[in-house]
Amino acid sequence: MKRYRVVVGENAERELAEAFVWIEERAPGRAKKWFRGLLEAITGLETMPRRCPLDPAGRFFGVETRCLLYGDSRNAYRILYTIVRDEVHILHIRHGRRRTIGPKKQP
Repeated sequence: MKRYRVVVGENAERELAEAFVWIEERAPGRAKKWFRGLLEAITGLETMPRRCPLDPAGRFFGVETRCLLYGDSRNAYRILYTIVRDEVHILHIRHGRRRTIGPKKQP
């Protein structure tokens, strides 16, 4: 089975750190477990990264973008990524309740 190299981009690293701090402030006992689980989910993209659906944010990025959901429905995080040859590039890690990435709507 082909294995892909997973590369976490700067935006995704920053968003991951922000999410961890947010969770740790509200549920200190849960934050480390959440963090380890999310890293496992990302690492799981080394095999079969195309199993996740395409995400509409791809129109904004100009590349085929996929979305891996992590967490339960109330606290799900969207891991947005693209596949380039034999690499999976993690673009963003966002809470599922946040607005979809894209151009800002004009009032």
